[in-house]
Amino acid sequence: MISLAGRDILHAWGKFVFTGVGLGLLIGVTLTMAGVYRGMVDDARVLLDNSSADLWVVQRGTLGPYAESSSLQDDLYRGILGMPGVARAANVTYLTMQVLRAQGDVRAMVVGVVPGGPGEPGQPGQLVAGRHITHSHYEAVADVASGLRLGEQVQIRRQYYRVVGLTRRMVSSNGDPMIFIPLRDAQEAQFLKDNDAIWQQRRRTTSNPAVARSQVPGLLDALLAAQESNPYVNAVLVQLENGADANETAELIRRWKRLQVYTRDQMESILVGKLIRTSAQQIGMFLIILAIVSAAIVAFIIYTLTMGKIREIAVLKLIGTRNRSIAWMILQQALGLGLIGFVVGKVAATFWAPFFPKYVLLVVQDTLLGLASVLLICTLASVLAIHAALKVDPAEAISG
Repeated sequence: MISLAGRDILHAWGKFVFTGVGLGLLIGVTLTMAGVYRGMVDDARVLLDNSSADLWVVQRGTLGPYAESSSLQDDLYRGILGMPGVARAANVTYLTMQVLRAQGDVRAMVVGVVPGGPGEPGQPGQLVAGRHITHSHYEAVADVASGLRLGEQVQIRRQYYRVVGLTRRMVSSNGDPMIFIPLRDAQEAQFLKDNDAIWQQRRRTTSNPAVARSQVPGLLDALLAAQESNPYVNAVLVQLENGADANETAELIRRWKRLQVYTRDQMESILVGKLIRTSAQQIGMFLIILAIVSAAIVAFIIYTLTMGKIREIAVLKLIGTRNRSIAWMILQQALGLGLIGFVVGKVAATFWAPFFPKYVLLVVQDTLLGLASVLLICTLASVLAIHAALKVDPAEAISG
């Protein structure tokens, strides 16, 4: 049996290949969009993994510390350490901001941690270069995605920090690289007011008649000191003892400390189900639109190619070729175009994924699903061309 699809491809292989490449670039964009969503989910999970925490203790009634703002007194961790099942507890602050450097600035999540080694709650994991933070001030560990180098100085608010260590894949749920600094410095950067605001607050306090008439020695100084100190953190990260039940320990902390506590599963649900939900819906809409556009393009191409060989199809009908054979040959051409496009799209997505500013994660499941979707779209798109081919009158083969 003559393969009409094969003969047509060989006859006009250049047009067919270039058409497949164009379709492949569209498929590559589709695979990349799916990879962007996978990357967002992976960033959220990496953020939780990097915290080395089993429980997140935050301000009551909030979804902190990542999805909402949360503020706690920094001495609460001592009481949490005494709760049954708790092995370690450490304060942490998170602040997303523009960090200044000599070559400009970089968007980063500044994380305040208690100086110490790896394994402590909130501490960065394995370093690719340098060392961990050991001093209480003016040292930083940065993710390599920030572009910072060992020994480089960065400015966070009013202070300068020297990068003493580099890590990898320490990012926020938005994909921003993390920069770790000592907790006290981070508290000052996040909660301390600027000099003008402090001066204005002092002026308001000293001009308050109730304070001025106070006979309590040192009360004014105590009020001023309280206003200018920073006894707040965003969360307390908790590690549990071996065998301790996360849900039971979380319930004990909620009951006795009157704080909000989230387990790992609950925090992942907040990040994936709430924080990146809108972005995921947008990506889903783009994938649907791209699938519809791809189907329309394939349908138009196959229909055009089929209409270009109406006379050949009429000859086949005249010599007794069955409709099923004609339909199968057209379907072969559509599937061949889809396979070429998919291979080009997969290669293109793999090539340009590392150049995206956000992490693009291409997984095997999405590749297989994409291949199945392309073949299904090509099959459906060929229906119009098959319908047109089957309506061809064999008499057209001998007509003028």
